[in-house]
Amino acid sequence: MLKQELCNMAIKAMENAYVPYSGFKVGAALLCESGRVYTGCNIENAALSPTVCAERTAFFKAVSEGERKFVAIAICGGKNGKIEGIFPPCGVCRQVMSEFCPPSFSICLVSSYDGFEETTLNTLLPLSFTPEFLR
Repeated sequence: MLKQELCNMAIKAMENAYVPYSGFKVGAALLCESGRVYTGCNIENAALSPTVCAERTAFFKAVSEGERKFVAIAICGGKNGKIEGIFPPCGVCRQVMSEFCPPSFSICLVSSYDGFEETTLNTLLPLSFTPEFLR
């Protein structure tokens, strides 16, 4: 799968975001080693702490279906769903990624409707706390 296709799936997933409080819509598309793609959107809650990010929605959907090996994720976001630059994952989402992905895990940050910047988990979360520390 081409990375731009993955980005397009994230843009489509962003449409389903439930964001009555912030207005910031986020979409994610997670490519698994199996070839399956799981999408997610952010879902806000009036109590705030139950809010879940698009990235975690995609990961939790994939993990709940038995997936454990991941190739790449595309992430997009913006106020009222308008993409005006990259929308990097929050710290909690980066930590969830480090649970399942190697430091070289590819993260595509959608910058426009036809462009993206590619980075890695290690770049966004150096010296991360991983399961290896608990072994």
